[in-house]
Amino acid sequence: MSKKPSQSLTAQLERFVAPFRIDGSGTFHLRQYKTNEKGGLDKDEAEKILDANRKRLNDFQEKLYAQDRWSLLLIFQGMDAAGKDSAIKSIFDGVNPQGCEVHSFKQPSTLELDHDFMWRSMIALPERGHIGIFNRSYYEECLVVRVHPEILAKEKIPPGLVTRNIWRERFEDIAALERYLARNGTIILKFFLNVSKEEQRERFLSRLDEASKNWKFSMADVTERALWGKYQAAYQEVIRHTSTARAPWHVVPADHKWFARVVIGSTIVTALDKLDLKFPRADAASLQEFKQVRQALLEEGKKSAVKKTVKTAAN
Repeated sequence: MSKKPSQSLTAQLERFVAPFRIDGSGTFHLRQYKTNEKGGLDKDEAEKILDANRKRLNDFQEKLYAQDRWSLLLIFQGMDAAGKDSAIKSIFDGVNPQGCEVHSFKQPSTLELDHDFMWRSMIALPERGHIGIFNRSYYEECLVVRVHPEILAKEKIPPGLVTRNIWRERFEDIAALERYLARNGTIILKFFLNVSKEEQRERFLSRLDEASKNWKFSMADVTERALWGKYQAAYQEVIRHTSTARAPWHVVPADHKWFARVVIGSTIVTALDKLDLKFPRADAASLQEFKQVRQALLEEGKKSAVKKTVKTAAN
């Protein structure tokens, strides 16, 4: 009896990816996406998928690095306490740091404010064969800056260029940049960790109650929380206007951190699986050279064994 064909990796994980992918092909309303989705899993089942995805990611990363053709850019956005840091730490646990860099974008420095709004992100883009992780990104310029227009005034843009169309123009610039990167071999995956206001409240309380988490909390977090509605509207606009087939957004249910990690890890693994990554094969000349090197090493081993035998006999 013939064996039933095994299901492809992409097909296995698609139910954790497709429902949350936004590629610009349809309308988008953020309120339609649940924050507490579990995908039919319990935590134990999720942990098994997470562990399997870590092993797959480690394998793919080695091939990505060795092949040195593609690069992977992962963008993480979300409200404070949405779980960006912990998701990155968990999903990439065990991945070789040699080919993986994390960049966290905070308040712009004086130097960064003397450049265009995407400059600081552009100099941090991953090189071929590498995975680049942006913990927040140039999208902050259409989120926090939009919610706090006073920040825009500090960016030294000529006044005549700051019009009511500036956000639409920035969406266009970002989409053009991501199209350019995709055309040059960068796979772009964007994740919005969609946490509820109630879950954020619980996580803030946890940060206050646990001494080891106190450092994560600041009064600015409470100030931003009061602007929740404005941020949700800004995120909806960002996702609506910058979701494309080549650089899709993924609205990740983030109330349950373990399920958020299943979605993110499965999305990354699926994207890498589609690249058909392989270790480079040596050419004929290199293979012939390897034979000579192998023979030389074997001869060296024989000589060492003889010397060892002679020395032992003499003693």
